Amino acid sequence: MSKSDTVFSPDNTQKPSGPSVFDAAAGVRLRLFSQGDLNSILEIQNASKAIAAWRACDYEQLAADPRGMILVAESDARMLPEIVGFSAFHRIDRESELWNIAVEPGHRRKGVARALLREACRRLSGLGVHWLFLEVRESNLPAVELYRSFGFVLLGRRKDYYLKYKEDALVFVYKFIKPGS
Repeated sequence: MSKSDTVFSPDNTQKPSGPSVFDAAAGVRLRLFSQGDLNSILEIQNASKAIAAWRACDYEQLAADPRGMILVAESDARMLPEIVGFSAFHRIDRESELWNIAVEPGHRRKGVARALLREACRRLSGLGVHWLFLEVRESNLPAVELYRSFGFVLLGRRKDYYLKYKEDALVFVYKFIKPGS
């Protein structure tokens, strides 16, 4: 049985894997998180006021969880590759949730977040995921626009979900299209 023939079961705790992938449209290389990426991720997070503020141990725990996946986007524009974005996901059964996504301010609106979503969907689909859920601040219009253009559908609203800012969350879902369905 090849990797593409993997059958999904609730006990399937297989970690997402695979080599890095270059996304020409965004000009970034996408790969799984490694421990050395943590400081860069925290710097990007701290520069992104609209996303959830996690501690370093939160990322470490998700990376160690067999159902967790953190992707990073690296730009090769400088002499040394630089992390310019990341996304964090958790899956249970045939569902996954986007827990965090951010792009370094100087690289926004260049397709990096879309590339991270596209690669995550490719990897998650290979693990048997059918739906990807997320919550987003209602006021985060660039993110809402990205999710809608990607194919996410609005499911509902969570009143006062973000307590610090007393703001509603919009709940979106993306249904993976399976070949032959």
